[in-house]
Amino acid sequence: MTRPPNVEQLKELVGGFGLRLDEEEVRSFIGLVEGTLASYARLDQLAEPELPVKYPRSRGYRPDPEENPLKAWYYRCSITGAENGPLSGKRIAIKDNVCVAGVPMMNGSSALEGYVPEFDATVVTRILDAGGEISGKAVCEHLCFSGGSHTSDTGPVLNPHDHAHSAGGSSSGSAALVAAGEVDVAIGGDQGGSIRIPSCWCGTYGLKPTHGLVPYTGVFPIELTLDHTGPIAATVSDVALLLAAIAGEDGLDPRQKEVRLGDYKGALNGDVRGLNVAS
Repeated sequence: MTRPPNVEQLKELVGGFGLRLDEEEVRSFIGLVEGTLASYARLDQLAEPELPVKYPRSRGYRPDPEENPLKAWYYRCSITGAENGPLSGKRIAIKDNVCVAGVPMMNGSSALEGYVPEFDATVVTRILDAGGEISGKAVCEHLCFSGGSHTSDTGPVLNPHDHAHSAGGSSSGSAALVAAGEVDVAIGGDQGGSIRIPSCWCGTYGLKPTHGLVPYTGVFPIELTLDHTGPIAATVSDVALLLAAIAGEDGLDPRQKEVRLGDYKGALNGDVRGLNVAS
């Protein structure tokens, strides 16, 4: 339990910053702190939902440079899901801002290095339920705050077509691994272009889903109204396949309300003749 400082301790603390507070100001500040801590104490009393970890796995390993020429893998592992399903036979990379139980997660920042989630994000469970194999965690940009591929604390992710060029970000590793054929599909995240930019620069297909269509539960957030997670793949068909597996309400994500699902794979039966496209 966090305890607020007493009057004398607070005077000593503020003095260290060159500030001067009289007795009344100190007691007023302590009252404000106690009110804030009471709110957190109430949260601690509430039951926290436990996300399932349904499939066995090992911790995995950090790949050597020889196994990671694009610097796009943060961690390698092999987690197999259901024996059959629409993603059966598909190798999937998970962006490293998404929780995979037992596998380290860095979110591109050394401040988080060493953190190992204890649960699977909803999208991870759904991928495994659909028969997919999770092949590892793909490097993402530092706290996902870049449209380039140079800010991760593990080093820059290289464009698979030209190592002198950027792979785009912040889902840099996800797009690079798909483009290089190391995985079939990947999970990316998009707040301001972080699926679309690396997909464009690496030559993959990426989709920023409708807000709330895919649950963000278990994914490191940036901002509630901007957070999206979605598919990156080598083909439009695989984008639709992965989207169908991960979309839909999970009852936990407040971004989701009256989510409407579509037949994403079935919608690919037509062609683009007659469509007007703006750029």
